[in-house]
Amino acid sequence: MILLQLSAGQGPQECCTAVTLALKALEKECRQYQLKLDIIEQESNKENTGYQSVLLQLTGDKAKQVAACWQGVMLWVCKSPYRGKHKRKNWFFSGQMFEINETSLDRHISFKTCRASGAGGQHVNTTDSAVRATHTASGISVRVQSERSQHANKRLASALIGQKLALLKQEQMSQQEQARWQQHLDLQRGNPVKTFKGEAFIRIE
Repeated sequence: MILLQLSAGQGPQECCTAVTLALKALEKECRQYQLKLDIIEQESNKENTGYQSVLLQLTGDKAKQVAACWQGVMLWVCKSPYRGKHKRKNWFFSGQMFEINETSLDRHISFKTCRASGAGGQHVNTTDSAVRATHTASGISVRVQSERSQHANKRLASALIGQKLALLKQEQMSQQEQARWQQHLDLQRGNPVKTFKGEAFIRIE
């Protein structure tokens, strides 16, 4: 399983817009390489003008290669679409890839079904489509009800647990190992792996 997280970090809404534009560019790239792209989890910014963070699953022969090209700090060079007099034009966001062994992961996850709650119509309210998944060794647990089918919710729950385990593993690394990973986790200015320019989000590097 190949997951890719695009994040604006603690950046302003311009950085969140950059993440949204990056997602559109990635969707186009996935179509080009005949990859399936699913949104596993998304978090919009408070202004609702873009994504603070979005977790994606890429499926297909070149999923790993494509995701790896989006790993690291990236730069969007554009005048702020929200603050006309703002002088800053450089907006940073980041990407991080997670490669997860699904077979090994699923052996250590227990699933419980439950009735979904909230809006969704009669189907959601009358079927046990929601899923609570627990990783037995770590105790990490997630609840998913975003999809209409139990099978789809199980798949999303497994992906979320896989990502959380990968992040937990990074936290437990030695300081030396973690320092290497920090290049991908922090939104540092300078040396972007990709640079985009203008409202059209055209890649220039």
